[in-house]
Amino acid sequence: MRGLLSTRARSAGDTMPTVSAVVLAGGRSTRLQQDKALLELDGQWVLESILHKLAFLSDDVLVVGGDRVKLRPLGVPIVPDARPGAGPLGGIYSGLKRMRHERGLFVACDMPLLNLSLLRYMIELSPEFDVVIPRIGDNVEPLHAIYSKMCLLPMEEHLNRGERRVVCFHASVRMRYVEESEILSFDPQHLSFFNINTPQDLQMARQIHQKQRPTGKVD
Repeated sequence: MRGLLSTRARSAGDTMPTVSAVVLAGGRSTRLQQDKALLELDGQWVLESILHKLAFLSDDVLVVGGDRVKLRPLGVPIVPDARPGAGPLGGIYSGLKRMRHERGLFVACDMPLLNLSLLRYMIELSPEFDVVIPRIGDNVEPLHAIYSKMCLLPMEEHLNRGERRVVCFHASVRMRYVEESEILSFDPQHLSFFNINTPQDLQMARQIHQKQRPTGKVD
């Protein structure tokens, strides 16, 4: 997969700001009763499919958390969580510390329906901000967002105080919300933010995936 990453990233890098891409694979899966990092759709790991998409956007793709032995076949760095037990905020912090570029696109390992056009749009917005994050109504999507290394210090301060909410540091950095009106142009059904938390979600993901397969589209 390393060759795939370098080839795709060269073509993407000509037109987009440079970012790393980080997939968060840690955390518990109590409702799903299986390791989210090893979920499969049509015989392929969801995580592997996500990495293939991210390879169009970045030459620096890594996974935070997960079983390093089981995930070794993916051919990308598997980064241990620097803040075990700190939830997604700890995972984002860990990815920021290890990624090569100043900004990183962060997604969860259970989001099989990422939309490359929306992700490219967010990357284009990112140079002037520390966080670029989708917002639908009052709800934000922190595991489908771009973070800069400027977030590290405020994140660390909150983590040291025991704060685990992903949004806890937002008041300390430059924010750019991607509003619903912008999202609709790329993803009117909001499938980008669909994640697999239950067996029912997994079944739904399989159904949607089957419907999308004949189109041949990456998005």
